[in-house]
Amino acid sequence: MQDIKLITKFDIETVRKDFPILQRKVHGKPLVYLDNAATSQKPNQVIEAIDFYYKNYNANVHRSIHQLGEEATAKFVEAHDKIAGFINADSYQNIILTKNTTESLNLVAYSLTANLKKGDEIVISEMEHHSNFVPWQQLSKLRGLKLKFIKINEEGKLDEDSIKENITKNTKIVSLTHVSNVLGTINPIEEISKIAHENEALMVVDGAQAAPHMLIDVKKLDADFYAFSGHKMLGPTGVGVLYGKKELLESMQPFLYGGEMIREVRFDDTKFNELPWKFEAGTPNIIEGIGLGVAIDYLNKIGMKKIQDKDRELVEYAIKRLKEIKGITIYGPKERGAVVSFNVHGVHAHDVSQILDSEGVAIRAGHHCCMPLMSVLGVVATARASFYLYNTEQEIDTFINAIYKVKKIFSV
Repeated sequence: MQDIKLITKFDIETVRKDFPILQRKVHGKPLVYLDNAATSQKPNQVIEAIDFYYKNYNANVHRSIHQLGEEATAKFVEAHDKIAGFINADSYQNIILTKNTTESLNLVAYSLTANLKKGDEIVISEMEHHSNFVPWQQLSKLRGLKLKFIKINEEGKLDEDSIKENITKNTKIVSLTHVSNVLGTINPIEEISKIAHENEALMVVDGAQAAPHMLIDVKKLDADFYAFSGHKMLGPTGVGVLYGKKELLESMQPFLYGGEMIREVRFDDTKFNELPWKFEAGTPNIIEGIGLGVAIDYLNKIGMKKIQDKDRELVEYAIKRLKEIKGITIYGPKERGAVVSFNVHGVHAHDVSQILDSEGVAIRAGHHCCMPLMSVLGVVATARASFYLYNTEQEIDTFINAIYKVKKIFSV
């Protein structure tokens, strides 16, 4: 396997060489991949680690005492440790591996709402991704709970008055995105956690767009639960993370039942396994977890501060170039994560995306799993460019030139 060497200076060309897909062409044009909020590309180190596992120590975990089983188990547990360190959790026992952020949030939602009574309140916001919207909505309807929404202001930030109005002594759960996948808004989770806890509510955070791009300290945030996905941070698809405070995880009922999550099964009852295996029923996503651990090694070697600074430079440059074009609407605040959503006046976002694709530029177009937010913005869809550590200003120039082609084709 290829070693991950410490990167003392952010050398973009060295980084880009680690990502084989960036060498391909699309429609005869060099690939410009600006859809990182949907999924990131994978470095050779992650790809090779997956290959090495299947060729050398493929086995089930926590079961067999033969050499392969012990090696696989050790690597799988080590992955939990790496993830815990990455977000400053106490130990691997705080880290549950799921298949994605959506499953992590569903696990929390089903478990936390089970003991709520009719009329209890849950607070989310208008900018939530469907994965942090629909579970709370549907469980509120099922269990007679009251779902409340923090409004966003014209800038695309959470309205401060709305935060204070909605989080009250009747609130039992507050669940918010850390970074909006549409607006790029970086929400003040630490401050909102304090308000939630002052009202004796639990704080759940959707960190899918935050964990790949910034330093995450769950202790500083004082998040009771924090969810994110591996595939958005250089890891494989099929692995998500749920961090939870240990005392809360111990008190919760498992979301899935079956093998591996048990300690003892009798005809009349079952005793559950210790954390985190209590919530990882059946054969888990072994190589996906190991691959995420290697992706975290890669991110750590570069340094999350450097990645965050790189994101900021790319976003600022992209917005500056977009503002040079007449007839462009940009959504979201000035200070933001690595996402820029926009519309070209008179052109549907899908048409924008299709023409950009013909130029080798991959962006996202649609409602971005945020249909309620689209209704607040007064649009049916936006085009979205999202950036990561391997993107360059030259790629943004290609992206901008492709938008000029859109305007030329549609004569707008």
